[in-house]
Amino acid sequence: MRGMTGVGVCFGRPSEDGISSLGSQPTSVPRGTAAPGTTVKLARQIANATASVLETSNARDKALAGKTAFDFVKAADKLSLGAAAKLMSARGADPARPPKPDLAPPREMKRRRLSSPAGRIALLHAVAHIEFNAINLAFDMATRFAREIDDLGLDAAAFVSDWVRIGADEARHYLLIDDLLAQRGAGYGDLPAHDGLWQAARETSDFVDARLAIAPMVLEARGLDVTPGMISNLSDVGDTAGADALGVIYREEIDHVLTGRHWFEMVCEAKRVDPVSHFRALVASRFSGGLKPPFNHEARELAGFSAAYYSEEIGRADG
Repeated sequence: MRGMTGVGVCFGRPSEDGISSLGSQPTSVPRGTAAPGTTVKLARQIANATASVLETSNARDKALAGKTAFDFVKAADKLSLGAAAKLMSARGADPARPPKPDLAPPREMKRRRLSSPAGRIALLHAVAHIEFNAINLAFDMATRFAREIDDLGLDAAAFVSDWVRIGADEARHYLLIDDLLAQRGAGYGDLPAHDGLWQAARETSDFVDARLAIAPMVLEARGLDVTPGMISNLSDVGDTAGADALGVIYREEIDHVLTGRHWFEMVCEAKRVDPVSHFRALVASRFSGGLKPPFNHEARELAGFSAAYYSEEIGRADG
């Protein structure tokens, strides 16, 4: 599953006290206005670069394409980003992916003990798969829903800026974990993986509020709940490198959940619906299994994600 801190020159980020230090640095957006020819050129470069990420199958190449797309965004002014948003459109097909890993239902995934090197590789492989899908989710968010954001009267330039930046974060996370796997004689694709993340994307491809509710506010927020335990378990078995890598991802995912929550609330305001009740309705109708405690309330609060959204999570109390 995402831009989330102060506005200023990074015009796409909401002002949230105490969050500006989280995640990647704010996008540097020039204050001036580019010449008309430059605006058109940058807009096309941004639109083509974001599409290229989704069309690239090799995982490392996809991650590098994500970083390139963000370079174009950093070079753009708001007018160019707004023009790029108008050039973007939803993709009918799933994003390109490599032939490996083999995909299997979550229930068929083997659980391995972290006390063994093979178990730690399996955990890192699972994280790499999550980050690979997160790249696709972020860039699909930008390209699929930019026009809907514009139609709602919201800032499509800011929306594109935020989700391309988040996609670049996810690309960096993927490369970080893939490098760790390589150091251990393994690689992404060596083990099977499940397709639950992208299945959730398929089921929320119609409306931006559905995607925002399920991708950053359910799936990425769940990462905030479970990752501290994973970090602790890796530390307990002496895997400092793995624990440190997950620590980087965890800190930056707070920012992604914050951004998703911010845009969800902006969309709800534009649609004149209550965000909490709308979130609960979307989870009930679009996400099988519901929300599962325990919740990391501290991290969720840092993301501005109040317990009003998920407490008594669609009928089940947080025990």
